[in-house]
Amino acid sequence: MALYRDQAVVLHTWKLGEADRIVALLTAGHGQVRAVAKGVRKTHSKFGGRLEPTCHIDVQLHKGRSDLQIVTQAESLDTFASLRADPDRFAEASALLEVVERLAPEGEGDLRRYDMLVGALRTLDQRPSPLLVPAFFLKVLAHEGLAPALDACVRCESTGHLVAVDVGEGGVLCDDCRRGRPVSESALAVMRAVLGGHLATALEVEDARACGEVDAIATDAIEYHLERRVRSRRVMEQA
Repeated sequence: MALYRDQAVVLHTWKLGEADRIVALLTAGHGQVRAVAKGVRKTHSKFGGRLEPTCHIDVQLHKGRSDLQIVTQAESLDTFASLRADPDRFAEASALLEVVERLAPEGEGDLRRYDMLVGALRTLDQRPSPLLVPAFFLKVLAHEGLAPALDACVRCESTGHLVAVDVGEGGVLCDDCRRGRPVSESALAVMRAVLGGHLATALEVEDARACGEVDAIATDAIEYHLERRVRSRRVMEQA
C-alpha cells in the first residue's frame, strides 16, 4: 500500500452510500484515477466542495489493493469561479471533461493531455470563445493521432477545391470526391490554425458561420472516434 500526491482535475463523481463519493480524476502523473472520498457529502466535510467536476486540485491518494483508491487530502489549485457560476460555460466544461474521461486510460500518465485540459478550463473561465470546445476536440484528436487531414483530398490527394469533410474517410474531400459535411474555406482555415499551432488566433474568430461549421465537424469527429455521442454537447444543442 502507498500514499502519494499529484495534481488533478475532477472529471466525474458518483454518490456512494450515505456520505461517500466516488471521484474520477485526471491526474498529471498517473493518468485517470478512480477513488473514494469518504464522508465528503457530510455538511462538516473539510474538502467535499473541492471534489466537484471541473475542480483543479492538489490531491493526496492512498493506493491499496482495491481498484478504487482513497482520497485523504485535497487542496484547491484553481477555483474557476466564473466557469462554475455560468451555466453555459459549465456545460461547455462538462463536454471537455466527458471526452477526457472517455479517452484517458486509467493508470497511464500523460502530462500533455492533463495540461491541455487545465489550459482549456482556464481559458473557458477567463476568456470564453465559441471555438474553445471544438478546438479542444481537434487538439485532443491530434494528440491521439486521429486528427482529420485538412490539406488534401483524402481520396485523390487533390489540393484544390476542398469542399467537404467526412470524418469516416479521415478528412477533407474535393469537389469530385465530395461526400459528408460541406465545409467552407473559412472553416478550413480555422481548423488548420488550431492544428497548426495558432490556437490563440483561431479562438479570436467571431464569424458565426465558420464557428458553427468547425463546431459541427469537430463534434462529429470526436464522436466518431469515441463511438458514442458527447452527451454534454448534445444537451447544449437542444437547450
